[in-house]
Amino acid sequence: MNHQRYFIHLAFNGKNYKGWQLQKNGISVQSVLNHSLSTVLRMEINVTGCGRTDAGVHAENFYAHFDTLSSFTSVKARSIITRLNGFLPHDIVIYNIMPVTPEANARFSALSRTYEYRISRQKNPFGMDFNYEFLGPLDIEVMNRAAKFLPEFTDFTSFAKLHAQTKTNICNISEAVWNQTGNTMTFRITADRFLRNMVRSITGTLINAGRGKLSPDDFRNIIQSKDRSKAGTSLPAKGLYLTDVKYPEDIFI
Repeated sequence: MNHQRYFIHLAFNGKNYKGWQLQKNGISVQSVLNHSLSTVLRMEINVTGCGRTDAGVHAENFYAHFDTLSSFTSVKARSIITRLNGFLPHDIVIYNIMPVTPEANARFSALSRTYEYRISRQKNPFGMDFNYEFLGPLDIEVMNRAAKFLPEFTDFTSFAKLHAQTKTNICNISEAVWNQTGNTMTFRITADRFLRNMVRSITGTLINAGRGKLSPDDFRNIIQSKDRSKAGTSLPAKGLYLTDVKYPEDIFI
């Protein structure tokens, strides 16, 4: 029996979820999406996501794939999107449903992923769920000098969650840069893959550089040490966003 595979392009506010992945002890984005798709399409649907976001992490652009027994037109897809968005809770939105080649995989076909960590530099009662608030002095120039060392390395054991069931701590980072716009400071990092807790622990360590607690060379030595205890504290999940995932053009039909 032939199956048609589809990619879903979605976004979610992670505040009320235990992350993307199905969990025994709480509600996940994946479980809500499985239920909603199964209800709207009237068949059992199990989606596979482009990655596992931790509890409380947000996604401005997230992709998942699922299979159906029959294909549907673009007009039908728009109708399904409308019904799904009416059915889903307010903190999850579907942007698009796209047919892809049978071997396309939301997780393994991804070429790169980009995360942003956002820090509010002033007290903001309206951003408390979406930014980490840090009001003390930070030297963004020093933080950028330290961040420039990241693409020079591939083993990020120093920033990996201890005892995680990961086969390898090797990641290829292509971009790591701090920017400031108004009262928001943003760390953007792009790689082919990320380890659990990696971005939040890197950001926490770079904050220590910005506070003058360690130099850019110290930061490089922390990467080389492959020792999690030498890195800084992981920052809270609420400031972290998955902002982009890149795929090969030829997987889309």
